[in-house]
Formats: sequence, structure tokens, C-alpha cells
Amino acid sequence: MTAFAPLLSARLSLMPKATLAGLLDGAWWPRSRDLAVELPALADALEGHYGRITRVTVNPTHWPVVPRKVSATGHTVHVGWFTEQDPDKMILLSYSVGRCDLLVIPPETQPASAARLMTAAALPGSILTADVLMSDEAATERRTRNSRSGEDAWETEGGAAPPPLRHPVVGARMIALPGNPRR
Repeated sequence: MTAFAPLLSARLSLMPKATLAGLLDGAWWPRSRDLAVELPALADALEGHYGRITRVTVNPTHWPVVPRKVSATGHTVHVGWFTEQDPDKMILLSYSVGRCDLLVIPPETQPASAARLMTAAALPGSILTADVLMSDEAATERRTRNSRSGEDAWETEGGAAPPPLRHPVVGARMIALPGNPRR
């Protein structure tokens, strides 16, 4: 008897049901850029919310291989690609609910950034596109990196301000202190 490793669940954030619709229905953070491996777990995770996912479209920019069909639990998902589609968005179709648009967060994204993106993509009534969310997050990361470089400099200097520059005092007189004879 062969034992199989359990499939990892999809990292997914969806807009709550019965809320004001936005441009995106949520976000998905795959663990790799292999659609054949990642898509079954996503289709399974969405089934309770959107029904059986039958078709998916992606932009091939971030996917090295776009298979025509992917086997999911008990059915096949047909996969298409369009270069005109936002590279950071995936469109999923089901017979029962219709369409679901998800922000696709790159697998190599840091957890803090992914958490911010997943929250922002699932905000009810949001008018932000996948492209805008990714651009905003990239700007946030740049600002964070720049502020960290200042903190890193502070830490490497011992956490203290640099010593003041020393300037020679010209024309100063030495004053003898009591008990300290002048030589």
C-alpha cells in the first residue's frame, strides 16, 4: 500500500458573501508557478463558495507552462490564456455562480506583503485593480526597505548618534585647578 502526502490547502482570501461587490473577489497566493499542481487545490477551495470551477483564464506572463486541462477532484478544469488579461489576475468560471476574479500573488512574495495584498483584494466594494494593488505593494516594500536601511545604519553604529566633530580651540588658556599644579 502506498501512502500519499496530503495536498496542501489553497492560500486564499475571499470577499465575504452578501457584501458590496468590488473589482476583485479576493486573492490567491500559490506556492509555485506550476498551474497543474496549484489549480486543483484552488478549485476545491472555491467549490463551496462559487460552485464547481470549470474554466480558468490567466495571462501566461507569470506561468511558465499553461496546460489546456487540469484534473481537479471529480472533474476537469479547462485553462485558457490571454495576453491582454492583467498578468496579476486569474478569472475563474463556474456554472452555478458565474465569474470569480482573483488577484494572484506571486509565490515568492514575503508573508507580510502577501497578507496585506490578500486583505486589500477581499475588501468589499474596492475599486482597486490587481495591477494597482501590486504596484501599491511594490511601493510599500520600497519604502519599508528604505526605512530599514536607516534603522540598520543606526544599529551598526551602536544605536547612538555619531560623536561630535572635534575642533581645536585657538587661543584658549589653560587654567590651573586647585591641587593640579601647572607644568
